[in-house]
Amino acid sequence: MDLDVDHLLFIYLKYFRMTPMTTLSGVLEKLRIRKQDNELIMTEEGFSSPAGKLYKEEDLTIIKTYRFEGDSDPSDSSILYLMEANDGLTGYSIDAYGAYSNHDDVNYDEFIRKINVSERDEQEIFK
Repeated sequence: MDLDVDHLLFIYLKYFRMTPMTTLSGVLEKLRIRKQDNELIMTEEGFSSPAGKLYKEEDLTIIKTYRFEGDSDPSDSSILYLMEANDGLTGYSIDAYGAYSNHDDVNYDEFIRKINVSERDEQEIFK
């Protein structure tokens, strides 16, 4: 029986119950499956959840940061902040790097810098 590299990788990941998350879409899919795909949108008052609840920086903790690099175009580079709110909600915010940021004002960067960071392993987050 001849197995190609992709098939072997699939078997390995299935055996160890891991899913490759090297892409933004991979991480978002994993969050969707776990019903943690709550995009937090920046407003003048703070982050707003899909349910309309408002979160200040002291209400949130960044539990994982994912960086994605574009293969050939720097404008394809982005960052996903996975956050946990003090009420248990897990949500995320996506931004592009530096000059390519999709947030026009400086409030977003300042807000993100004020959030506590407690990085966790993926095994803890996606158990």
